[in-house]
Amino acid sequence: MDGLCMNCMSEIGSAKQCPYCGYHTDSPQMAPYLPTKTIIGTRYLVGKLRDYNGDGATYMGFDLERKTPVLIREYLPDAISTRRVGDTYLSPLSGCDMLFAQAKSEFTDMWRKIAHLRNASAVFGVLDMLEFNNTVYVVTEYIENVSLREYLLRSQTGYIPWEKARILFMPVLSTLAALHSAGVVHGGISPSTLIVCKDGKLRITGFSIRRVRTSRGEIPAQLFPGYAAIEQYSNGENQGPWTDIYGFAAVLYRALIGSTPLEATSRVSNDRLMVPAKFAEEIPAYVINALINALQILPDDRTKNVEQFRAELSASPMATNSQQAQEMRKPASAVSEYVAEKTASNPDFKKNAVIAFLAVLLVGLIALGIFYVVNQNKNKPKVEEPSASASQEMVEVPNFVGASYQRLENESSFKERFNINFVEEFSSEVEAGYVISQDVEKGTMVEKGSTINIVVSKGVEYVDLPDLKGLPYDDVKQRLESLGFECRKVEKSNDGSHIEGEVVSFVPEAGKQYAKGEQIYVQVWGAPPTTQAPSESSDSNQN
Repeated sequence: MDGLCMNCMSEIGSAKQCPYCGYHTDSPQMAPYLPTKTIIGTRYLVGKLRDYNGDGATYMGFDLERKTPVLIREYLPDAISTRRVGDTYLSPLSGCDMLFAQAKSEFTDMWRKIAHLRNASAVFGVLDMLEFNNTVYVVTEYIENVSLREYLLRSQTGYIPWEKARILFMPVLSTLAALHSAGVVHGGISPSTLIVCKDGKLRITGFSIRRVRTSRGEIPAQLFPGYAAIEQYSNGENQGPWTDIYGFAAVLYRALIGSTPLEATSRVSNDRLMVPAKFAEEIPAYVINALINALQILPDDRTKNVEQFRAELSASPMATNSQQAQEMRKPASAVSEYVAEKTASNPDFKKNAVIAFLAVLLVGLIALGIFYVVNQNKNKPKVEEPSASASQEMVEVPNFVGASYQRLENESSFKERFNINFVEEFSSEVEAGYVISQDVEKGTMVEKGSTINIVVSKGVEYVDLPDLKGLPYDDVKQRLESLGFECRKVEKSNDGSHIEGEVVSFVPEAGKQYAKGEQIYVQVWGAPPTTQAPSESSDSNQN
């Protein structure tokens, strides 16, 4: 531990300055952040502070058991909390107890959801979550990286061609879709939070709770001008997957064009998305179309989900079905500017467009003919070929665990070999729609047509949080724990007019559904102030 650089976690022996990154071992860590060489959970060594925003701080770290560098994210909303010098315990500021508890609950819930996405390749895997010192620590894997911003600035032109961007960006969309399915909206996608790792892959970092991604909240916001959607500048109620699509599309625009889009608040009065003629010639028209749809100012006009955005970026047939609707919602100025620029730089653009249209029409007619023939053949009587008895043929059972239900349903080869019986169960460990277990072990030889019982995850079970205000805390605690929740008591100052131990409120609020295992902060009235009896001396003085 003594021989490690607290910035890059390289072995430097007794050297005062790291020869690899230049970090000086005597560099202090500013308050209220954890001092370097703090040990978390007897296992994780805290290094230099790397980043911080409204809901927490990220430190370089080291796993003392695995002997590998890690990242440590600490819940630390410095605007509403404090920590004494030399202490690791985090305390909410006076009057901020409920806000601190609520934001902490949101922070924990978000990271738990991310931790369950074990197959999401574009996020750092969550290795551990620890809760003590009145805060939460999230430990994730670490890979050497540079921000996408730095990566683009290092290129000769400041931007990259579509073919290179396609390889870099497209795989990230699968992870973004998985995050949205889990109920996680990033809200801060930008060239600073997308990173290019040593393995050449693009990954998403910079996760924060929604309060930090909304400008009008109680916690200081962190928005990225040009990449934040218009709904993030209000109360944040209308945020959703479309918010991330705006940010992702803005980053892709920056990577392809070399400049940041105008800030959303400015585009409200001047909704122009300029694609210079130089780039309009090089970038495929369907990519420009996808960017226009994804960067619409109003959420109702914008591309709604990752699947549609990916289809448009790929010129997939899936995108064709909604093409007319997409064209209708484009601002006339954006489309006309694009056509004008294309025609100005290439006089044959309109002629080529007509030729392309006729080619597409011809392909459509051929496809229609094939569809007619196939449907005609479907109506012909089928003659079944004699086949060997299924009971005489043995087949090997594959490993279904971890596979998606959709894949098993669509894969005809599985249905030909087995009679698959699906059973659904709730799980906080396995993402919804993926296989938890199978009753016949992989590698077992069974008769063709044998029944295989497969348990598929229904995802996290959500339970109604009842409104039990006014009841004694012990009764409420017993009721909530029976429903699967964890209880944490938070006492509220009592002026003597309230019953001690009576429940005042809940965080998160009652009357809604929450995941089983969620921590519920129950605010109760504390003990009333004690009245001091008059002393004998004062009585004697009065006499």
